[in-house]
Amino acid sequence: MIKKLGRNDHCWCGSGKKYKACHEAFDDKLRYLEDIGHIVPSHKLIKTPEQIEKIKESAKINVACLDAVAAAIHEGMNTAEIDKIVYDVTTDMGGIPAPLNYEGYPYSVCTSVNEQVCHGFPSKDVILKSGDIVNVDCSTILHGYFSDSSRMFCIGDVKPEVKKLVDVTKECVELGLEQVKPWGFLGDMGQAVHDHAYANGYTVVREIGGHGVGLEFHEDPWVGYNTRKGTDMVMAPGMMFTIEPMVNMGKVNVVTDEKNGWEVSTADGLPSAQWEIQVLVTEDGHEVISW
Repeated sequence: MIKKLGRNDHCWCGSGKKYKACHEAFDDKLRYLEDIGHIVPSHKLIKTPEQIEKIKESAKINVACLDAVAAAIHEGMNTAEIDKIVYDVTTDMGGIPAPLNYEGYPYSVCTSVNEQVCHGFPSKDVILKSGDIVNVDCSTILHGYFSDSSRMFCIGDVKPEVKKLVDVTKECVELGLEQVKPWGFLGDMGQAVHDHAYANGYTVVREIGGHGVGLEFHEDPWVGYNTRKGTDMVMAPGMMFTIEPMVNMGKVNVVTDEKNGWEVSTADGLPSAQWEIQVLVTEDGHEVISW
């Protein structure tokens, strides 16, 4: 919790204003936006500076895991080896892999290969071969604080059209991030992602999106990428969420594995790509917490 400040103390948020005046203005702005019909975040979605610092410590582990995977991943490696890297780095640094045993998920990381959209199970039987693309989705708990990000990896000689999918998906995230500004709308970000993907002939998965994160693994708001500018939740300073569009080379439809209930793949068997970053809305823009 934040330190209790008097009305004449300067606010913790960095605005330079007195505490009482700053927070009255913040609340007044939220109330006004809600009164004119916009969706606004509840106070529980606004992270305090102390919480943000602890979430950043969790994110250091998350980034270290993905850096370790980046250094080790290679053709001929099985995806169970990736799971072990993530588990070992996370626990060695004092953290807990957030996916492990989450709602029954049995691994420390998700490894989604080629047509797999998300939640791919690591396995000794899945051997990475030249031409594959793989998303490694890593999430960490440290002292009760959560971080979450993912990266794409191209194995060996990837076909140019598949490499383009990977690159454009990353561009979608970057263009979405440019739209993360205080008092803007999640729809501003969502439309930037959507428009770039579709301009390149791709589709964006509708059923699965980003989410709030930090104090829990998955918090409000749900973050979609088929939204329109000026719609969806207001991005107030202190909000934290992921940008993680899942972009399909072919049609938008996806299917979930009936046996394990987790692994999601494209219905047409064409490749899918995803990059994920964790973003904090600040007083003057945004800060990427995990990548």
